[in-house]
Amino acid sequence: MYIAPSELEPTARSADTLICFSHLRWNFVYQRPQHLLSRAARNYSVHFIEEPVFKENVRPHLSSRLTPEGVTVSVPILPANLNKPQIISAQRILIDDLVASLGNNGRTVLWYYTPMALPFSRHLKADLCVYDNMDELSAFRGAPSRMIALERVLFRRAGLVFTGGQSLYEAKRRRHRSVHAFPSSIDTAHFNRARSRNLPPLPDQDSIPRPRIGFFGVIDERMDVELVERAADLRPDWQFVMIGPVVKIDPAILPQRPNLHWLGSKSYQELPAYLGGWDAGIMPFALNESTRFISPTKTPEFLAAGLPVVSTAITDVIHPYGDMALVDIARGTEEFIEKIGQAMSRPGGRWLAKVDEHLATMSWDLTWNGMNALIEKALSRPVRVRASSEIQEAARV
Repeated sequence: MYIAPSELEPTARSADTLICFSHLRWNFVYQRPQHLLSRAARNYSVHFIEEPVFKENVRPHLSSRLTPEGVTVSVPILPANLNKPQIISAQRILIDDLVASLGNNGRTVLWYYTPMALPFSRHLKADLCVYDNMDELSAFRGAPSRMIALERVLFRRAGLVFTGGQSLYEAKRRRHRSVHAFPSSIDTAHFNRARSRNLPPLPDQDSIPRPRIGFFGVIDERMDVELVERAADLRPDWQFVMIGPVVKIDPAILPQRPNLHWLGSKSYQELPAYLGGWDAGIMPFALNESTRFISPTKTPEFLAAGLPVVSTAITDVIHPYGDMALVDIARGTEEFIEKIGQAMSRPGGRWLAKVDEHLATMSWDLTWNGMNALIEKALSRPVRVRASSEIQEAARV
């Protein structure tokens, strides 16, 4: 069962269709997929397909809703007792029903955030296949063993590959004929609100003393929790405010200290108010395989909020933000603490002017416009038909 867009809130729809397959849920953390696909909805009828949810005593169906941004988000709801082949088959049927219901007479773009969607979608016909390779998913905790093999197939099928950062581009650029780096960008106006003096009250933060040093984002294996713990121990007079959902790690491993405050998830709309009550921002990423190619979206978001930022030595933070002296890079706990203290005491006028000058050159609108120009160029060329050997390989993976 598919709930067609006409059964949801009415909205103007494009003749062209973009179907996105994502490992991230739309309502999880508002980041790259949401920024880009909300803008894509100006040009396309956008359908965002999430990973399935399993329930007892249900028949397979898509649960769909229309977001305020004009994106139709669909979640496959599947019976809890299905095995892997049945899960793939059920999703394929649901996607086929979705495509048939669209009655699309325009162009179709398939947009992938994960190669794990290929087993139930690789048969779909489209004018263009795009792989937005935002992270090196194979390096993340719990990554499926088939991830690398399926990514090879996706590289062959894709007409365009975008990467979420420069270091990931360097790692992938020789694997495809058309790879383009589009690092994390910024909704400057949204995070500029943190600079306002008229911020709304926040009961869970307002009672925390100053100075407040904050982090926001997903809390998982990419965070160096030992660094956070040592920093809190070394500076008991500083308050560390940690915002974000805890995933893929046991919450019990998170250190507990009187000056360490785990406030949980906050909405994208709430973030500027929280950041506006901080004295510095931190990015305490562990240096491991899962962070080797990350390009943290929060880097320009911290800066747009007017906060000095200290980060561990993440390549895509060092270049360009460290090189431009917009973000302080620290190696080791003592230097991390030292850099935070320096950042909070440093006069901010000249630094903030440099920040704003840099941020003026970037936005999610510019990022999407650059991507869309490449998409339009690719769509103007004849569709590349995959060789039979590629189809056979895809069927085996």
